[in-house]
Amino acid sequence: MFIIAGLGNPTLQYEGTRHNVGFDVIDMLADRYNISVDGRKGRALVGKGIIEGQKVLLVKPQTYMNLSGKAVGYWLKTEKIPIENLFVVVDDIALPFGTLRIRGKGSDGGHNGLKNIAESLGHNNYARLRFGIGGDFPKGFQVDYVLGTWTKEEADALPERLDMAGEVIRSFATAGLERTMNAFNNK
Repeated sequence: MFIIAGLGNPTLQYEGTRHNVGFDVIDMLADRYNISVDGRKGRALVGKGIIEGQKVLLVKPQTYMNLSGKAVGYWLKTEKIPIENLFVVVDDIALPFGTLRIRGKGSDGGHNGLKNIAESLGHNNYARLRFGIGGDFPKGFQVDYVLGTWTKEEADALPERLDMAGEVIRSFATAGLERTMNAFNNK
């Protein structure tokens, strides 16, 4: 089984914000593969299903971004999933809007959700998909930017980029990390 964890913040006030693009990817996958992500357990909304013949657990931590590791760690342990079958989807202000970057390990890059997952796991050796949200904000306004909603242009382009993120995840579950990185990085 694979765990696909999309990071975001719970509650309606964060819905549709840049910081919740991880939740948006999970919602798109749930729709595409008819997976109901409504089970509430282990500090997350979860749903089990199949993507191209592979069992998956879709996870939307409900702990707020800064404590995402609690839910991710819980589900890895509970389902006895090997770390190489974990894929985390997260927003990234260092990447232009819509850019997708896949990594098998690495630093948290200043992202508190990734930082907490690394603290929970004790290492940074897990796969992640960084979804570029851009960084077009004045100095000192990062929080307002990431918790803000998409511009009209971004909102218009978002469905295609979410679809591409879905293809990345399908590839990860069926072809593995290396092939996925080779096929999709910077697309």
